Amino acid sequence: MTDAARGHSAATLYEAAAPTGRACDPGIRPVWPGARAAGRAFTVQGIGGDNLALHRAVCAAPAGSLLVVDVQAAAYGHCGEILAVAAQQRGILGLVLDGGVRDITELATLEFPVFARHVTVVGTGKEHPGQLDVPVRAGGVVVRPGDLVVGDADGVIVIPAQDVDRTLDQADARIAAEQRALDAIRAGASTLDYYGLPAEPHAAETRG
Repeated sequence: MTDAARGHSAATLYEAAAPTGRACDPGIRPVWPGARAAGRAFTVQGIGGDNLALHRAVCAAPAGSLLVVDVQAAAYGHCGEILAVAAQQRGILGLVLDGGVRDITELATLEFPVFARHVTVVGTGKEHPGQLDVPVRAGGVVVRPGDLVVGDADGVIVIPAQDVDRTLDQADARIAAEQRALDAIRAGASTLDYYGLPAEPHAAETRG
C-alpha cells in the first residue's frame, strides 16, 4: 500500500504544513519502539472507560484508514490484542487514542502501530456506542474525518484534508534542501556558515 505521507516523518510534515498543521501534545506517544503510521483519519468519539465505540469503528472504518479516538484521556485499556488483530484483518493502518491501551507487548509483536496517552491493565465496559466519523479532539487537536494523521517516534501530527497535497509537496522540497545542507556539512561547512548565522553575539546583546 502506498504511504499516505510519502514516507515523510512527522517532524518534516509538521514544518511543511505550517501554518495549518497541528501537533498532538507529547502525552500521545508510541506504545512500542519503532511504531509508525500514516493514513486518513476515521474518527471515533467514545466515552472514557468504555470501548464499544472502538469495536464499532473497527467494523465500519474503510481499509487504509487510521483510527483516531477521543475517550477523554481516560486511563483505561480501551484497546488490546483482540481489537488490534480485528483492525489488521480489516486493513486498518493503526490507532491514535487519547486514552489508555494495554497488551503493548502483543501490539509490538503484531507490529500494529498504536499511539496513546496511557498504558494500563484496567479494563473497560461495552455499553456506549459513541459516534463515528465526526470531528473529535485528540491530544488537544481537532481531527476531522479524512485529515491526514502521521505518527512516529517524535509524535503525532494532523494535517487538514484540504492541505495534504500542498504539505506533501513542501515536504518533498524540504527533504531536498536538507540533503543539500547535509552534503555541505559533511564536506566541511559549518552550520553557522551554511545558514548565514552570526558567529558572535550582536553588540547590543553583549551590553545586556
